[in-house]
Amino acid sequence: MQFSVWTLVYLEVGVTSDRVLVTGAFGLVGSAVVDALAARGCVVVATDLGTPANRQSAQRVPAGVEVRWADLTSESEVTSLVESTAPTAIVHLAALIPPFCYANRRLAQAVNVGATGFLLSAAASLDSPPRLVLASSVAVYGARNPHRDKGLLTADTPVNPSDLYGAHKVAAENLVRSSGLDWVVLRLGGVLTAAPRWSIDPNLLRFEAVLPSDGRIQTVDVRDVAQAFCAAISTSHVHEVFLIGGDSSHRTTQSSVASETAAAMGLAGGIPAGRPGDPDEDRSWFVTDWMDTERSQQVLGFQRHSLPAMHAETSVAVGWRRGPIRLAAPIVRAVLKTQSPYRGMGGQFADPWRAIERCWGDPQY
Repeated sequence: MQFSVWTLVYLEVGVTSDRVLVTGAFGLVGSAVVDALAARGCVVVATDLGTPANRQSAQRVPAGVEVRWADLTSESEVTSLVESTAPTAIVHLAALIPPFCYANRRLAQAVNVGATGFLLSAAASLDSPPRLVLASSVAVYGARNPHRDKGLLTADTPVNPSDLYGAHKVAAENLVRSSGLDWVVLRLGGVLTAAPRWSIDPNLLRFEAVLPSDGRIQTVDVRDVAQAFCAAISTSHVHEVFLIGGDSSHRTTQSSVASETAAAMGLAGGIPAGRPGDPDEDRSWFVTDWMDTERSQQVLGFQRHSLPAMHAETSVAVGWRRGPIRLAAPIVRAVLKTQSPYRGMGGQFADPWRAIERCWGDPQY
């Protein structure tokens, strides 16, 4: 199987002379980052896999975009791409994320770690090496039991990955640190969008149902994430790790995120109650938690959208459709119950790692 990549070049030069290579450019975060950089007048080279969905997205980018092909899992093509574009900064977002990374471990390693190494090697060989801004994750800290891990995550909290994805991000961070480039690492929390999402991959719905309902998570608006990456390409604070989460209103729980997001769409009561985590068993929790973002906000100035404001924006965007959607809530709830990843599993507490293995494959590294 071949994994090709779109390359988009923004030809308009405006406010800034920055030439930024963005990987994973048609994902949720990537699209927002590309738009934000282009709005600042950057020349943007955006890469992503050439899937049918990404091809459609490529047709909706601003005028003046040139599309080229590359393959980030091919060292020779990555080298050619980096040499021909000669970026002043690379924003590396491309990743195979949970739960999909568990189902294809070899590809996950190639994308999450191997491609990072190729980019760093190619970048370091340029006459004027670029800065690299890496999208990492709070998954590097491992499973977090809120009954025992009561403090906020910080950049100095020791990494302790529990799963494949967290281990990949630790490995990628280590490659970046040893690259000799100027670098900035952004560890992302739970990224949300206020835009109504009319089509959701069933795998993601099932994955959300796996997670302990009372697990702590700090979310963040994707537009704020994009602002953080824009700031990171030019900040004077290099060789530093920043935690990217929303303001204090974004400190919530897994069940609240699901129920409140559904309610904003008109599906109040449409999400079945999940299983809580076991207070006495650290392995019954997932790799999310609340974080201290004071330093990140001080340097990057990215927090602009509160969680309640996001939900209000979603409700307005859904508009009149909320009425018909509300009528479907009981049906949606019943269907989701039949598809629960815990169906047929005994016990009262969440067992996310066992459920993940049943649904997608071994999550351990």
